[in-house]
Amino acid sequence: MRAVVTGGAGFIGSHVVEALLARGDDVTVVDDLSNGKRENVPDGARLVVADIRDGGLGPVFERARPEVVFHLAAQVDVRVSVERPAHDASVNVIGTVAVLEAARGVGAQVVFSSTGGAIYGECDGPAPESAERRPLAPYGVSKLAGEEYLAAYNRLYETSNVSLRYGNVYGPRQDPHGEAGVVAIFLGALAKGQAPRIFGDGLQTRDYTYAGDVARASLAAAGHAGGVFNVGTGLETSVVELYELCRTVSGSSLEAVEAPARLGELQRSVLDVSLAERELGWRAEVPLEEGLRLTWESIAG
Repeated sequence: MRAVVTGGAGFIGSHVVEALLARGDDVTVVDDLSNGKRENVPDGARLVVADIRDGGLGPVFERARPEVVFHLAAQVDVRVSVERPAHDASVNVIGTVAVLEAARGVGAQVVFSSTGGAIYGECDGPAPESAERRPLAPYGVSKLAGEEYLAAYNRLYETSNVSLRYGNVYGPRQDPHGEAGVVAIFLGALAKGQAPRIFGDGLQTRDYTYAGDVARASLAAAGHAGGVFNVGTGLETSVVELYELCRTVSGSSLEAVEAPARLGELQRSVLDVSLAERELGWRAEVPLEEGLRLTWESIAG
């Protein structure tokens, strides 16, 4: 298969590129390197340094002639979305429309990386795709808008674009600096011998999903007739439980530092993944402790 991966030099995107290359696909990566890194792009993939909003995607797609576009280029920082909502919308909405138009020009399907927790908001149990959508920040709103554009293009042009609502993705190459996933923050701190902070009582739960499993879900969505699918484990783990597992895999005895609860933080977020199991034939395979161990090995060297 010929594929384009936008954001393919980033954390999750680079795992998708690896999975495509592993099965022999032809891969072009489009990334502006604002967050992604050249060294994340595996050998065998072509890198085109470009901003998806700059109007140059058409010629890139004409050269690559992708059958599927895995669209992972995004503004992913919730705090940035609150502070700079216009910037968030520019990347996540206008950028997504640009990708859809370029893909339509070459007849390619788009598989879009969306978000579960930021779209569903507070959960009272594993949220199915039909659950009420209650985003608490512009980031969730912009991702939901992207989904709606994909669905509208499916209706208007009879395309088969797919949106994947991720759980809390973790794994090698996630940046532990600044605003990042809690796994990268915890393990990054422990690698430096520093005690990380736990905000509030640490009982807030998330659906932690290994990046390699997310990459497999992306490939499973390619060729599907379209729709929206949750991509997670269906299991929830508290921050306290997560930190204990991080201590186990790192061999650390450091106690976490207590910090005040953060205003507006979700207390419970977990996904119902039965639809992806039925329609995509996909389910998460990497247990949390195993995934954390793989992540620790990548950080600790």
